[in-house]
Amino acid sequence: MSKITALKGAVSALAVMAVMAGSIAPAAAQQAPAATAATAPPAAQSEDARLAAFFQQAFMEGISQTPEGLTQMGSKERYGELGDYTDTAAVKAQELAHRQLDQLHRQFDPARLSPSSRLSYRLFEINVAQGDALFAYRFHNYAVSNNGTAISGIPVLLINAHAVASVADAEAYISRLRAMDRVGGEVAADIDYRTAHNFISPDFVFEPVLKDTRAQLTGAPFDSGPDHPLFADFKTKVNALSIDQAAKDRLIADAREALLGSYRSGVSKVISAVERMGRKASSSDGVWRLPDGQAYYAATVKFFTTTNLTPDQIHQIGLSEVARIRGEMETIKTRVGFQGTLAEFIADLKTNPKYRYPNTPEGKAQYLADSKRIIADYMAIASTQFSRLPKAPIEVRAVESWRENTASGAFYDQPTPDGSRPGIFYVNLSDMSQVARINLEALAYHEGTPGHHFQIARALEQEDLPLFRQFGYQGAYIEGWGLYAERLGKEAGLYRDPYQDMGRLSMEIYRAARLVVDTGLHSKRWTRDQAMQYFRDNTLVSELDIQREINRYIANPGQATCYKIGQLKILELREKARAALGARFDIRDFHEVVLANGALPLDVLEEQVDAYITARKAA
Repeated sequence: MSKITALKGAVSALAVMAVMAGSIAPAAAQQAPAATAATAPPAAQSEDARLAAFFQQAFMEGISQTPEGLTQMGSKERYGELGDYTDTAAVKAQELAHRQLDQLHRQFDPARLSPSSRLSYRLFEINVAQGDALFAYRFHNYAVSNNGTAISGIPVLLINAHAVASVADAEAYISRLRAMDRVGGEVAADIDYRTAHNFISPDFVFEPVLKDTRAQLTGAPFDSGPDHPLFADFKTKVNALSIDQAAKDRLIADAREALLGSYRSGVSKVISAVERMGRKASSSDGVWRLPDGQAYYAATVKFFTTTNLTPDQIHQIGLSEVARIRGEMETIKTRVGFQGTLAEFIADLKTNPKYRYPNTPEGKAQYLADSKRIIADYMAIASTQFSRLPKAPIEVRAVESWRENTASGAFYDQPTPDGSRPGIFYVNLSDMSQVARINLEALAYHEGTPGHHFQIARALEQEDLPLFRQFGYQGAYIEGWGLYAERLGKEAGLYRDPYQDMGRLSMEIYRAARLVVDTGLHSKRWTRDQAMQYFRDNTLVSELDIQREINRYIANPGQATCYKIGQLKILELREKARAALGARFDIRDFHEVVLANGALPLDVLEEQVDAYITARKAA
């Protein structure tokens, strides 16, 4: 799973629906042969340059409204600020998007642009339309979810993205701690508004969210325990500065005062609002229970899959894919000589301790070491499947203890465009007894290489794409690529152990099961228990992760449908190209085409592949 955070306001007012946590950039590489600007006439090139300047200005105008987004990009503009978390800000962001769209239409004629620029023009229109489709439902998007609240990402931003290279940077850090009083008040007011208007989150989210949010007020200087992660981070960064000790002491004292004052006040306001909503929460049903819930769900499915598939159609695709993958699992069961049914084989893989890491510090260290080894092994053969690799490095890190309860099992955080921060593959090690050893290889390919890292880092490195495309979000493309990447490991000759290949299938079947369960919960009115039982019957997901997964689908409707829908489309397009080109088909060329234009709606991706096929045939 990839993460989307502070860039949401710059990309689209409602790409916030894609969010459900950190920041994501799409993959991007060289333009496909059919979409280059190199052959455009001089007049068109001049229009292209003018359009590029417009897109640059439009993106920066949007991102400048979100100081967190600027920091994620590696910029120190508005470094001491946090953004506006009110609905007024959301309205202004959507109004800005429309003003920019009007300007685009007034000032540019698509007929005078090169193919590449016409694609950017079209994608800008699509982004605004996607925002419009969801804007009316912005309060349906739960303010308290399995990922926490709107303030949950702020400590992560400060620790991972707020660099301190000077006294001014340290003072900006302190200023952001002080801004938490205002931000906490705005987030609390938003939660209270939703409570009053019956946009109440599912009942199961409140205990873990309150636990993690209260943890933001534990440790020194709040109590006598070890330093709070923010306090520890600030001390480490300040102590690394080449300034005298008195200056360091002053900065640390100011940070202590900010944490005990404004920061604690802001977090406390959010805790109180979450408690107030929690007292009214009484359901774990899907979003059909909300005002206009069915229409909202249909809109989210359209947004995340970038298709016109109905919830019923997606449900049937899921049932079909689950049946197909179970057949492949039967083959592996026979290959390893397991005597028993597939259900018994799955039960053994789920319960036998030999398929788990020890729930000890040593087990956690081994998991991290194995993750790093798997990524290194793939990078050694990556050139057989890709002609261009990202420059940014990737690191594997454990999820911080203070957010283990609400963090996903694994996810990817983007690098900065300037290379000052690497891509990060996060793994949640809160309970190793629930971590399946056989799933790790597929997970590393999805979240690391050649999955999200190859998309996101490359996009940030591709300066010929407009920034809104480098940071664009199209769910089915991005998560579909991640799932597709899991299969690339097998095609590269990895998954040498049949049990690891079973792990790959287990990861794929739970993405197929997501289609069944997500639509079941939100469209067919399944109960949470029904959804959990379907996962028990058809996947290798542990009981703890089943609970996490089902909670995630209930709290983030529609998002889980994009993985399998996207993967199936990419595979379909690959086979289409292979059949059309025969011996001229090269997997590396195909991957360039898929990654060349950043994140795309699936119908636009198909157009790019069709153009590649036509150009390759004519070559």
